[in-house]
Amino acid sequence: MREILTLEAVAHGVPEVLASDDALDARVRWVHASDSAGVARLLNGGELLLSTGSGWPTEPTDLEAFIAGLVDAGVAGLVLELGVHYRYVPAVVEQSAREHGLALVALHREVKFVTLTEAVHSRIISEQTEALRARDEVRERFTALSLRGSPADFIVHQLAQTLGAAVVLENLAHEVVAAEVPPAAEEGLFADWEARSRAAHRDDEQRRRDGGPAGADEWLIVPVEARGIRWGHLIALPGPAHPAGRVSVLEQGAIALALGRLADGGADEWTRIGRQRLVDALLEGRFAGVAGASARLEAAGLPVMGARLYGIVATGPAIPDGAADAAARALGGRAIDGVAPGATVTRSARVVLLSLPGTLSDAAASRFASDLVGGDAASADRLVVSIGSVADGLDGLLASVQEATDLSRGARPRGVRGAVLRRADERPLMRLVTSLRDDHRLLRHSERMLQPIIEYDLARDGDLLHVLGAVLAHPGNRTAAASASHLSRSVFYQRLALIGDLLGADLDDGETLTGLHLALLVRRSAAS
Repeated sequence: MREILTLEAVAHGVPEVLASDDALDARVRWVHASDSAGVARLLNGGELLLSTGSGWPTEPTDLEAFIAGLVDAGVAGLVLELGVHYRYVPAVVEQSAREHGLALVALHREVKFVTLTEAVHSRIISEQTEALRARDEVRERFTALSLRGSPADFIVHQLAQTLGAAVVLENLAHEVVAAEVPPAAEEGLFADWEARSRAAHRDDEQRRRDGGPAGADEWLIVPVEARGIRWGHLIALPGPAHPAGRVSVLEQGAIALALGRLADGGADEWTRIGRQRLVDALLEGRFAGVAGASARLEAAGLPVMGARLYGIVATGPAIPDGAADAAARALGGRAIDGVAPGATVTRSARVVLLSLPGTLSDAAASRFASDLVGGDAASADRLVVSIGSVADGLDGLLASVQEATDLSRGARPRGVRGAVLRRADERPLMRLVTSLRDDHRLLRHSERMLQPIIEYDLARDGDLLHVLGAVLAHPGNRTAAASASHLSRSVFYQRLALIGDLLGADLDDGETLTGLHLALLVRRSAAS
């Protein structure tokens, strides 16, 4: 109604709004002109009624009943042209319209109803055509995404861009799988996500039973399902109107996601991709604040507040998707994991964010390692599990992951059966380097001590750094160091003598070895 009042055909009649301002928000479906007192029975709802009032009842009580009948019929608004039958709007009509919240407009100048009708109908048809065009565009866009096999997080991103609002994809356990949310809003949105989501679902179900539309400030919820299987829900937070309809857009996104799940077969690509993106964002520092990132982890199913957190890196055999969380659940905790940055096919590395209600004991760590490979002995014989220090918040967890990453760079010892466990708590020097890894003094110390052999290796494609690492990993046992270097004893000792000459240092001196060990740890840590 508010938009109709701006049309030139209406403005020519000098309109006067006599009902409450809120009534002008009523949507007009069509225009109907009639002076009949029984017009209410001919209406289907949503019409704008044009009248001169010539056939209206004359008694006040009948006029009041006439207005009530129009409201019951669902009329969107009433336009009364003055001058032909009424010189002014009857007080009972104005009062009744206000009481019923009906948009009432008086025209003080004669207009051609056909001109007004054409103008409004042209506007309505134009909007309907635009809506159809927008629906076709949205349908084509998301059909193309599904045909290309676009991942769930990209579809969610496209939905958020299309709707101009935050969009969240959750599974049936109300855990966030993927989300496109402004960083500043993450903490407020994801805090206590499960409880808020369940409450929103209850409100949505009640609204559907009542048959009413979603309010402007309510969440839109659409299921992602196909062939009788429901995998989760798409949720759009309040945002601007869309020509195709916000629900229609969200439904097209849900169809694309459902087709993707059908194409994936039994694989849970949602969890794998969603958690990989989450791990990547955390490790690469792509989050606005600690509180928001912590809330996002909680919403994804990883308890942070009040939990004991560990960063873990598993190397060696390939770790099946979902194995880390299953192993964590066996210990009463939860885990989110992803492929470590830079991991290769030949040497896989998986970063695990582990949350436990208590401390990870050695026995629990051994059980966790065994469960990672499903108890397979051959895989366990290649598995190295590096465990960072325990943490009680996101900052500490990220530091724990870095400790585990630094630990994982060492070669697996030969001749050891079963999974190898490494703990940062048992490597105090490495923990020191990790905590001070960006200190320019440590970096300068590393560069000064190792520069001669680094330059030698670069110029000759040498292996002196590798040999030095073997020496430092096996202090006092040159036989083991030569074996770790994969060199014969004679060649190994030649390399060792060359290192001593290049550095101008005695490699049997304890303080020199400590300095070199520190320098090498700094170099490895800085390279990550």
